[in-house]
Amino acid sequence: MSISQAISSHIPYLRRFSRALTGSQAGGDAYVLTTLEAIVADPSEFEDGADVRTTLYRLFLTVWRSAPVNAHVDEAGFSSDELGAHRNLEAITLRPRIAFLLSSLEGFSTQEVADALECAPQEAASLIDAAGKEIANQIRTDVVIIEDEPFIALDLQTLVEEQGHRVIAVARTHREAVEAVTRERPGLILADIQLADGSSGLEAVNEILGSFSVPVIFITAYPERFLTGAPPEPAFLITKPFGVDSLKAVISQALFFDRKSHRKDESNAAGALV
Repeated sequence: MSISQAISSHIPYLRRFSRALTGSQAGGDAYVLTTLEAIVADPSEFEDGADVRTTLYRLFLTVWRSAPVNAHVDEAGFSSDELGAHRNLEAITLRPRIAFLLSSLEGFSTQEVADALECAPQEAASLIDAAGKEIANQIRTDVVIIEDEPFIALDLQTLVEEQGHRVIAVARTHREAVEAVTRERPGLILADIQLADGSSGLEAVNEILGSFSVPVIFITAYPERFLTGAPPEPAFLITKPFGVDSLKAVISQALFFDRKSHRKDESNAAGALV
């Protein structure tokens, strides 16, 4: 089997990881492309029976550390949310965040996280634990769920509220989604790709984003369809069936990359001072 064949099934998920890490489709996909170019130039890392997925992510992280995203993406083209995220990067501990994403979003074992980060397993475990503690103090916000399956919607609501957020509406159709977001003005949207009325969650969100800026996480059983590298695609995506850690990781990233996210208690306190 050629290297291209060996890594091809992992590329959509590497895009997901890269987009979560950088906060945008353009920036994330630029890093993936640069990683693939590096592999073509020197495929020796995949010799001697090396684990393909771990090696691929390790090489990606080497590229990510050595090549700033704005070397590939024009910073003038960033949205205000993305610019805000870059301003906030120094406030977040990056290495624990990477370890947590590898573990929770990509399903790496502690040993695989250690291999990807080129550190000891004990350090990888400490990084994951540190990230969990930081995420416990992450931004809290109001959430609208766009999901037509009642049990999935209930599971989402339970998991979201356990993380300290507040679910203010659950919508089942395109129309309900637009009305709920227009009425409630949430700080985050969780949206299924396919809705009960046969419409696309992507279409509903695109209509919403035409008049209201809000971070969005899409939910789908078929992530490969939305991680091809062709624009426009979601920056934040979770796969059905989803787990608590995976959902927590993506919510944390989506809120981090939204410049307007804030703790509700801080917002209320600020409002009281006006």
